[in-house]
Amino acid sequence: MQVILLERVAKLGQMGEVVDVKNGYARNFLLPQGKALSASEANIANFEMQKAQLEARNLETRKEAEALAVKLDGQQFIVIRSASDSGSLYGSVTPRDISDAATEDGFTVDRKQVVLTAPIKELGLHTVSIVLHPEVEAEIAINVARSVEEAELQASGKSIQELAAEEEAAADFEIAELFDDIGSAASDDDDLADAAGVQADDEDDTSKG
Repeated sequence: MQVILLERVAKLGQMGEVVDVKNGYARNFLLPQGKALSASEANIANFEMQKAQLEARNLETRKEAEALAVKLDGQQFIVIRSASDSGSLYGSVTPRDISDAATEDGFTVDRKQVVLTAPIKELGLHTVSIVLHPEVEAEIAINVARSVEEAELQASGKSIQELAAEEEAAADFEIAELFDDIGSAASDDDDLADAAGVQADDEDDTSKG
């Protein structure tokens, strides 16, 4: 199916270009979202009449998107999720979750602008692209953690594996200290017993004398 693009579409073409696409792609995505029109003579003629107006509107929205991209690019947003000890999430982080996290921090990001190349199913820092305009993108980091404290540690550069290793080492240290205390207490008991035995022997010798 031939369509005329009303805006730049990645990997397809620029505004005003007539391109061949699959019927399903046109009917399910390009046409309903206002990104293209079927390339009939009437639509092409109509586009040429409105081209200057469309280009002006595109330039205005692009400038707005560029201004937002400067503020948004490089930002990090925290998403709290339950996960196993190995770091696997019980579920996944969706574009809506990312949109909500950005919005809570004062940025207007629609879930349709969030581009996930693969599902987020692990704890950690994940880079995500935000398409603010057909010609403008920003990159943000999504910090997926089980708690705000864990998110802060991950933001400092520690992985979930390192955090788990530290927790395990701390637990081993506590257990070792506990055994040391028990051993020390037992040693003290032995010393007291020995002292009591010496005293008893002294008393026996005294009584004999």
